[in-house]
Amino acid sequence: MTTRKTSRKDLTARVAPLLPERRQPESLRLRRVSPTLSVRDVQQSLAFYRDVLGFVPKDVWQEGGGLRGVELIAGSVTVILLQDDGNVGDRAKGVGLRLWFRMAQDVEALADRVRARGGVVELGTERQGGAQFLTVTDPDGFTLTFAQER
Repeated sequence: MTTRKTSRKDLTARVAPLLPERRQPESLRLRRVSPTLSVRDVQQSLAFYRDVLGFVPKDVWQEGGGLRGVELIAGSVTVILLQDDGNVGDRAKGVGLRLWFRMAQDVEALADRVRARGGVVELGTERQGGAQFLTVTDPDGFTLTFAQER
């Protein structure tokens, strides 16, 4: 006796009539966001995100023999750092922007890691509404808040 695997297309055709009709017009449904930060010194920023916070380089972009940008990952989160080329003058960095990262790991351990590697903890770990928070600032002034969910 042979068993036939059900394809995704077949399964969708069977289940679709059972699902409620989507509201029209359809809302925007995104899968992920990858913030791209324009930085003054991509090498310095890479060192901070990699060595201080623990991000891992996934891809690098070189131009003219120098580092132009890097894609970093931590879990399912991606952050892209690009060297500011200065073509539009000195752009303000980090103004009006805060990146929030939700994590399951111990935020106190991350705070200790940041301090031990020379990073600055702006707001020590604090607990609010069932989560514990840590806020740090990167070399360009971008504010990063890490929330440990319980």
